[in-house]
Amino acid sequence: MSVTVSGPLPDEMYDVVVVGAGVVGAAIARELARYPLRTALVEASGDVGDGTSKANTAILHTGFDAVPGSLEARLVREGRDRLAVYAEECGIPVEPIGALLVAWDDEQLATLPALARKAARNGYRRTRTVCADELRRREPHLGPGAVAALEVPDESVICPWTTTLAYATQAVRNGVDLHLNCPVRDVTGCSPDAPHLLTTGRGPLRTRWLVNAAGLYADAFDRLLGHTDFSVTPRRGQLIVFDKFARGLVRHILLPVPTALGKGVLVSPTVYGNVMLGPTAEDLDDKRATGSTAEGIAFLREKGRRIMPDLLEEEVTAVYAGLRAATEHDDYLIRSHPEQRYVTVGGIRSTGLSASMAIAAYVVELLAEAGAEPGTAAELVPVTMPNLGEAYPRPYERAELIAADPAYGALVCHCERVSRGEIRDALAGDIPPSSPEGLRRRTRALGGRCQGFYCGATVRALFDTPTPGAPTAGASPPGGPTPGTEAAR
Repeated sequence: MSVTVSGPLPDEMYDVVVVGAGVVGAAIARELARYPLRTALVEASGDVGDGTSKANTAILHTGFDAVPGSLEARLVREGRDRLAVYAEECGIPVEPIGALLVAWDDEQLATLPALARKAARNGYRRTRTVCADELRRREPHLGPGAVAALEVPDESVICPWTTTLAYATQAVRNGVDLHLNCPVRDVTGCSPDAPHLLTTGRGPLRTRWLVNAAGLYADAFDRLLGHTDFSVTPRRGQLIVFDKFARGLVRHILLPVPTALGKGVLVSPTVYGNVMLGPTAEDLDDKRATGSTAEGIAFLREKGRRIMPDLLEEEVTAVYAGLRAATEHDDYLIRSHPEQRYVTVGGIRSTGLSASMAIAAYVVELLAEAGAEPGTAAELVPVTMPNLGEAYPRPYERAELIAADPAYGALVCHCERVSRGEIRDALAGDIPPSSPEGLRRRTRALGGRCQGFYCGATVRALFDTPTPGAPTAGASPPGGPTPGTEAAR
């Protein structure tokens, strides 16, 4: 296996290069790792999942409200089932808490039957209408005025950070090369007889087949190969994260009746024990505008005050924003260009996490149909990821683990109860973090209510001086869910 972060790239011919190591690109690389191909995953950033994938609403969708008959509807439905199984196998935190689509007036109430029929057309038939009295019993802290809800019992919350890292780790362990800090600036040699020559920030890279999973920049990359099928308009979603003391207020994912701009502002628990309010939906011109704004936060607080007034009285742990890859089309833009030995994966919006494994399988199908001849698929070497969720025991709660290695009982980040052993393992992982922010996504350190005020110096010192000889992250399950068990509600 090979992970590179600097220096010249290997002077070799790859069979397939996947550009973009977000959740979709990492899933594609993992799927390609099943075949006897020389595959590389290249990423402009210094870490996997460092763009849109790290800042989404962390919901594993059923696809009940997708456009019926669309590619997105099919891939979300298939991807959700695949990811639910995969999460059990490798310890990705998932909590199937269900969702309630809340109607606040008679006009919204009248839309619920149509939404139930839409869900049925998408293959999901477990929705049901919940009356006001039952809704109040199930969500006693809901704001006044809710008249009914559509229940979607199989919606879940998931850890998006662990999902991307699991895909990439499994890809690397099964022979995929991961090249970080490797922005692609140009592509030449796209004829049927010549390989692709990628000009990157770390030198040239050659490949026979090329997959564009560049997320927000998928349209710009597509243009390098002469295509103008879509344009990405970054859609900013700002979110507020409330402290763990707020967790008892919310029992389900609380969704609004959707609009043309998206699913609207929701209130949702997280697998980390917090409660999230958001997102906004702001179409922008700047693909780097991930900052929060006073106007955005005020808008969310106004919406939140109606949904759950008591939530606004709780402490705020963090505010963040992510950019979704919205396009002028209402579906995914996944297209094969056989004459160029090229597949583009564009317009993957917030459902990309749920659909990621199905998108990956579909891309490999397109490559095979175009003549890539991937060969016979093999089983992948499994991975078990460290547990970041609250539904299973964490290392600090496991006496037998601490007895075997006291580092798992030495807390460094007290807000999130992260041990020195977990930080050590993450720093020695197959894909180690390139920054304290990357370490946070692997351990939750620095992510609590003090935002690193107390533990920041210690975490930084550990980051700057990794412990030599540490075990490989994910090689054993310190606190992770036991494969084959279902997450506790």
